[in-house]
Amino acid sequence: MLTKTIIINALAGSALASPHHFPVFKRQSGASDFISKESPVAKKGVLNNIGADGSKAQGAAAGVVVASPSKENPDYFYTWTRDSGMTMMAVVEQFLAGDDSLETLIQSYVTSQAKQQTVSNPSGDLSDGSGLGEPKFNADLTAFTDAWGRPQRDGPALRASALIAYGNSLIKSNKAQVKQNIWPIVKNDLAYVGQYWNQSTFDLWEEVQGSSFFTTAVQHKALVEGKAFADALGETCDSCAVAPQILCFLQSYWNGTAIISNTPSSGRSGIDANSVLGSIQTFDPAASCDDTTFQPCSSRALSNHKIYVDSFRSIYNVNQGRGAGKAAATGRYLEDSYMGGNPWYLTTLAAAEMLYDALYQWDKQGGIKVDSLSQPFWADLVGNVTTGSYAASSAQYKSMTSAVKTYADGFISVVEEYTPNDGSLSEQYTRDGGDPTSATDLTWSYAAFLTTVARRSGTVPASWGASAASKVPSSCSGQTVQGSYSTPAVPSW
Repeated sequence: MLTKTIIINALAGSALASPHHFPVFKRQSGASDFISKESPVAKKGVLNNIGADGSKAQGAAAGVVVASPSKENPDYFYTWTRDSGMTMMAVVEQFLAGDDSLETLIQSYVTSQAKQQTVSNPSGDLSDGSGLGEPKFNADLTAFTDAWGRPQRDGPALRASALIAYGNSLIKSNKAQVKQNIWPIVKNDLAYVGQYWNQSTFDLWEEVQGSSFFTTAVQHKALVEGKAFADALGETCDSCAVAPQILCFLQSYWNGTAIISNTPSSGRSGIDANSVLGSIQTFDPAASCDDTTFQPCSSRALSNHKIYVDSFRSIYNVNQGRGAGKAAATGRYLEDSYMGGNPWYLTTLAAAEMLYDALYQWDKQGGIKVDSLSQPFWADLVGNVTTGSYAASSAQYKSMTSAVKTYADGFISVVEEYTPNDGSLSEQYTRDGGDPTSATDLTWSYAAFLTTVARRSGTVPASWGASAASKVPSSCSGQTVQGSYSTPAVPSW
């Protein structure tokens, strides 16, 4: 396997340990009522799974994010670089939105990653950067040495992005601390991306080896924002020079109507949550509806969203009655058989989050442009929509955005229907009855809920510079930059 922001006070004490009954919060209460009830549970769920003080992360080193407390069937009590990076991005966003109580935890994460980077493992070590591609470690930060799908090259990029988001908040007040405690870790990760981006990788589901849309997308973002971060610190990022070539390669996943998430396909259609997750991870609130970076409001992302969601409508029994234009339970990919091949909470939430991202972008830009590529998406929601531009002042715009908001809220209602009484979010819910299954209290599920409802409220991350980095070179190359790596000092805060 593995695997911003409303201000919420964490629940006092642990979540109720009541038996699971379905549904939990009745859907007629509306998405807003469910969000108000579930948000503190989700925040507490994240914090419970971070060592050393998290109530469900006993034995994990300080600042280490465990994927789930589950230790058997399946055993997820490990720390994945990818999951940790995305989780800590959600935590950083909560901190930036005003929850100062989270800063010590964020600093513990930074410290843990300075240590983790130096751990020799089956993928390699820090001397040539190869060890940074190791996907997971034991919760005490020792190497996991059993057979696994390695390397996975998305982790360093996602970790760099989380650390940059925190580091940018400190530059004005304490640039020296950022340079000493954060930059050395980020520098190693950026060097890794620049050196290894053009080599094969296991995808984020740890099943397919080759090239992965999600990995390529987050690598491009990390190098673009990494260059700006380095400049702000008076440092250099030689590896960041290959960002345009990564963007050029990113275009190869597009087949004309959808993103084919993995190459080679390994016998799959390639329609995969990987693509929607990639768009939300690289969402830039200041960007145009740019196809080349697959921004959420882009025609490419909307066409892909429709094809992705539609692929699950007929294969899950829980989707009976959820036809085109209605929110549905979604999973990783239609051929999935892991744990029975079920819908996932985080993928269903991702379908909503991308739409909230798009709504933010349309409002900021003051209009929507419908073309032949995005028209089928709109036709499902608002009927006989024609191609053209719709200004924010128009009745059509208001009708279109209202329909998208209702559609997005529908995915949250799907999650609500299959969330148990205590609000706990597992990895999956069964395709026939909607019962939670697989790993319990999945950290990524909780983090996905927090980012989704933050986007719904209009709380967004800082721009990462997508608009200035969206020009695709006239010819692609596999150019890489030999990395230079150094042992980061254990931070002193």
